Amino acid sequence: MDLLTAEFFQRALIGGALIAVTAPLMGLFLVLRRLAMIGDTLSHVSIAGVALGFLVGVYPVAVGLVFAIAAAFGIEKLRRTYRTYAELSIAIIMSGGIALASILFTLGMSFNLNVNSYLFGSIYTLDGVDLIVIAAVTAVVLAVVLLHRKELFLLSFDEDAAAVNGLPVRYFNSMISILTALVISAAIKIVGALLVSALLTIPAACSLALSRSFRQAVVIVVAIGEAAVVAGLWIAGVWNLAPGGTVVLLLIAMLIVSLTLRTRMTRV
Repeated sequence: MDLLTAEFFQRALIGGALIAVTAPLMGLFLVLRRLAMIGDTLSHVSIAGVALGFLVGVYPVAVGLVFAIAAAFGIEKLRRTYRTYAELSIAIIMSGGIALASILFTLGMSFNLNVNSYLFGSIYTLDGVDLIVIAAVTAVVLAVVLLHRKELFLLSFDEDAAAVNGLPVRYFNSMISILTALVISAAIKIVGALLVSALLTIPAACSLALSRSFRQAVVIVVAIGEAAVVAGLWIAGVWNLAPGGTVVLLLIAMLIVSLTLRTRMTRV
């Protein structure tokens, strides 16, 4: 009970609960569009932005967000250029992000320890500004998804059919990439850039294993994300474990359970 009354833990729960809605939700759209690895790419580019933020003395998450959005546009541009080999866009942008981050690390050896908190997560250090940023990102993502839920559904399952029906595919592809960049930039301080992809993809994998409709998938993916983050933070706080790693391992355990349940459901 002492843990629940601690101000740092309350901020961690609020931030974690908010990002546990948006990250799995955006992850579901990415997985359905065969773009699961985009989370890794944007998170690595975000770290380069965070490093630059420390180097020039600007709020690191804001600079990371700018870098992630620029990378999202770059991925979309390369996807249109290499339509047959769309995965090249992810590999190219990720390579560039890692290279830039490594150079910025060498230019600012003194802040490497601070950057490490963004690599592996530092949810217990969330402050008021971080919570405002996370809340704003959550509000924007939910508003856009609710407003364009039909278009996103069609785009996720059949991009060609969406284009034939007159949907501005390029616009919505860019929008999804930007929303993903927003979520990742807000999430890297919670679970860390090295683990944020798990928060995007594993709940989606669980949801697709258990759901029988798109609406069920949306509900399940958010429920699994919330359960994993809240329970993971509690376990990490009680046992003095790394919060980000605990959340991800709990997600993997939930995936194993989901796949087991799916096997039993198919046998019935």
